[in-house]
Amino acid sequence: MTLLIFLHFLLLGLRVIDCTADTWRRCTDMLPLDLLSFVLERDTSKLVPGVNMKQAGGVRGVSFSSPHTSMSFPSSQLLVNCDLFPKQFSIVVTLKVSSSAPKRNEYIFSLTEPKKGEKTGVDEEEEDNNKGDILERGVSGKEQHGNREEERRVKSDEEPGRVILGLRFSKNRLHFLLKGHRGVVDHWVFRGTRLDDNQWHTLLLVVGSHHVRLTVDCNSPLEIVPSGPFPPDLNIQGARFHIGSRGRWKGLYSGLLRQLVLVPGLDATHYICPSSDPQLAVLSVPPLLSDLSVIESEGDSHVTSYVTEERVSVGTERLCSKTLQGQMWFNPLSKGLYLCDGTVWITVLEDHKRLDYVSEHQVLPTRSETHDIEVFQLPGLGMMAAMAHRSASGSAVYLWSNTGFQLYQNISTYEALAWRHFSIGKKVYLVVSNSGGGPDKRKQTENDFSVIYKWSKRRKLFVRFQTLQTHCARDWEAFQINKQTYLAVANHRQGDTNHTIDSVIYRWNRLTKSFEVHQMLRTSGAYDWEFFTVGPYHFLVVANAFDGVTTSVDSVIYVWVNGSFQVFQTIKTFCATDWEMFQIGSRVFLVVANGHRLQGNGPSQYAINSTIYELDLIGQLFVRFQDIVTYSAVDWEFFSLGEEYFLVVANSFNGESYSLNSVLYRWQGYEGFVPVHWLPTIGCSDWEFFSSKGESYLIYSSAKAPLAKIFKLKTY
Repeated sequence: MTLLIFLHFLLLGLRVIDCTADTWRRCTDMLPLDLLSFVLERDTSKLVPGVNMKQAGGVRGVSFSSPHTSMSFPSSQLLVNCDLFPKQFSIVVTLKVSSSAPKRNEYIFSLTEPKKGEKTGVDEEEEDNNKGDILERGVSGKEQHGNREEERRVKSDEEPGRVILGLRFSKNRLHFLLKGHRGVVDHWVFRGTRLDDNQWHTLLLVVGSHHVRLTVDCNSPLEIVPSGPFPPDLNIQGARFHIGSRGRWKGLYSGLLRQLVLVPGLDATHYICPSSDPQLAVLSVPPLLSDLSVIESEGDSHVTSYVTEERVSVGTERLCSKTLQGQMWFNPLSKGLYLCDGTVWITVLEDHKRLDYVSEHQVLPTRSETHDIEVFQLPGLGMMAAMAHRSASGSAVYLWSNTGFQLYQNISTYEALAWRHFSIGKKVYLVVSNSGGGPDKRKQTENDFSVIYKWSKRRKLFVRFQTLQTHCARDWEAFQINKQTYLAVANHRQGDTNHTIDSVIYRWNRLTKSFEVHQMLRTSGAYDWEFFTVGPYHFLVVANAFDGVTTSVDSVIYVWVNGSFQVFQTIKTFCATDWEMFQIGSRVFLVVANGHRLQGNGPSQYAINSTIYELDLIGQLFVRFQDIVTYSAVDWEFFSLGEEYFLVVANSFNGESYSLNSVLYRWQGYEGFVPVHWLPTIGCSDWEFFSSKGESYLIYSSAKAPLAKIFKLKTY
């Protein structure tokens, strides 16, 4: 993903700055800084000087032929308004080192002080053997898997290039350098890492106040505990980043580099591990190295140019807008012909897709854990995703680009649980369900409220429109019946114990331009609403989760009769958290996500069946079609690719761990849905399917980690 627009927006407007007594400023709330993308994307029409792009094992990376100035930049360009380096940070690197690599020290990257009459000191090769320049301090790390990590100090006036921060390797050792107290460079060595095996590896280096931890390919970490704390005030005024070197020919990196990300203030372990492909785990890879428009050839190859097909300039690089209305676009990747209707590209002719495999596309850091994602198309702007963050500090709306979602707008929410997008005419709205009452926590059980936001075309932001009283609202559903717009809220509980309460159906009043109460429906720990239409009939089904005693309660399907909803059918569920309606041909299905089984004070059962029901048109009710074992399921998402149909479940907890596989199922006709892919997730809370420019994606949110992850669905 490319974070440049995201980063500049955040760093210039949203960053929290710590000021010490002497006015030095430290950045304490930042998102990952993609150092490699920053230098490669200055001019996307060509590779920067001194850089070659190569492919190895079907994976692209860059190599360096010289320490060109284009691969160096002032730290202030990314670390805006900062004087002091963050106290805690992570470094994520994906690289490939040849087994014939030279034994000399090579810099993956470095951060150096400004040159002020710098003297030429000894080289690193001499440094390793010169006892007069090294103050040995013994082994301060741990013995793990036969690898020894050690700490030592180097006199700063003898360190070439006056390195403030650096990462380098020499054969089977990885070296981390950090300027310490009194100008002395602390030097930590991880031995036996065996990176020179001609394979791709992803390294995660986490630096805390009292430890340095290295994780290779999501394996067990190696840790060093320094003999003293890191310097709290590392001044970086005038410093420069050097990618692939320390600004000199000596120490130029000779391998391939695919990913280089600095994560200030955070331990990035949960952003990339666990991973379905740990050697190529992705936090942020430059589009240049993942874009399919780059020329490929078999085996290892040297790539120096781009494909300049019409689809790049007309299709994948431009949004459908009113200025393109009536124009057509052919996408050779999907073999599809599309027509712009002024808002979105409409499929005219498309080759049938078949799912081949699933790959990680983006790991999106979020400000806190996330309960829900709402993906929607905003006319004239593009694909957006509203995320309901657990934090009382607010939620966020993200905008889709060629490389992934980037932060677009922060919105004040209070322990948000769900978002819903809807339109009334040409007006676009978002409604959020808040489970906290606001800053005054003492009143939140009485004063829960949810807020409707309206899109302002002038400000190009969502602005507050209407506030509605709710009670720990878990979900909103928007729908239209007879050209009237309705909103249904799932009120989960009032106070801590009262779960059997009214959920509310609101109706849009065209005269007052606001939503008003239309109907009250009694629910038991309501978790979700799902609206759907079958022929001339309109249905609304509620997922009831808990009645105060047991999770074995009836969920209810309502049908619209004479201007209101009446009970159509009840179905026994077990902490129902989600309903998903879908159609395959003329067949209509409903699938429920059962969370867990609880009776009184007995133990909870998390491994239980979630059930697919099919509408029996003759009997006029939904009947059991298929049971699927799930683990505290909280969401189902249905989607199709060509003539294939899929369901993906959000497994959140198995009774012991939140890190478990969510499963992708494919429709097999008579056999029902069968598992085809197992996707590693952490506390998965929601799945959303979306398509953009001929490509298909799945995104999931985590209720246990501050991240969202996007998977790309590879088709053939």
